[in-house]
Amino acid sequence: MNGPADDRERAEELLLARISATAGRAHLGRRRVTYRAPSTEPRRRRPATVRMRRLLRAGRGPSGSPGARLDLYEHGLTAASGRRIHAVRFDTTVVRRCTVLTSRGVTGALVLVDVHGERVVLRRGDFARPQEWWSAICGAVVAAQAPRALAALRQGARLAFGSLWVTADAVGSARTSLRWTEVRRIEVRNGFVTVRADGRRLVWASAASGIPNLCVFRSLAEHLARAGRDDD
Repeated sequence: MNGPADDRERAEELLLARISATAGRAHLGRRRVTYRAPSTEPRRRRPATVRMRRLLRAGRGPSGSPGARLDLYEHGLTAASGRRIHAVRFDTTVVRRCTVLTSRGVTGALVLVDVHGERVVLRRGDFARPQEWWSAICGAVVAAQAPRALAALRQGARLAFGSLWVTADAVGSARTSLRWTEVRRIEVRNGFVTVRADGRRLVWASAASGIPNLCVFRSLAEHLARAGRDDD
């Protein structure tokens, strides 16, 4: 007769098989690392208002499921919670940074788009070692998308990142623009993109949720601004 431990092991095997099948269909390559939901101590439940419950449900993601796991692969990731398994490819996803409300308060989150166009919300508290997987995901998206974007810019394309745009020669918003030879530094501070140009500081856009693929924008901006200074 099977005991609880055998049931858990069987459930884990079935989940792993489903995750592997999902990753295979999305051609994510080899699995590199797994992050599981952190262990939590039992806490006394607190009453919540209707508005609070609605806000907590608004951001769909693995939060709240003790069996949730995040697997990073060569070309993407899977996020599993309950019966849902999302597959995300680094070369096609759009990633945004935002803040969300959870039962423990406000926290940061990455919002990605999976291979079917659905949103996937990964909160910092969903999985162990959040700083590690957060940086790994952003770095992998940059590695997959920045070279292709840079090649498009060299061929004369103009790429939009929310309210910001870049070309091989300039960066701008709806109201103003600067040539890369004028740009000294681009930073993200207090939730805003800050552009420094010849001693001036120009605040152009909110970085938290208004700029899709902010990590790719920053990578391109650093490369093009550096090239502009070298040519200056």
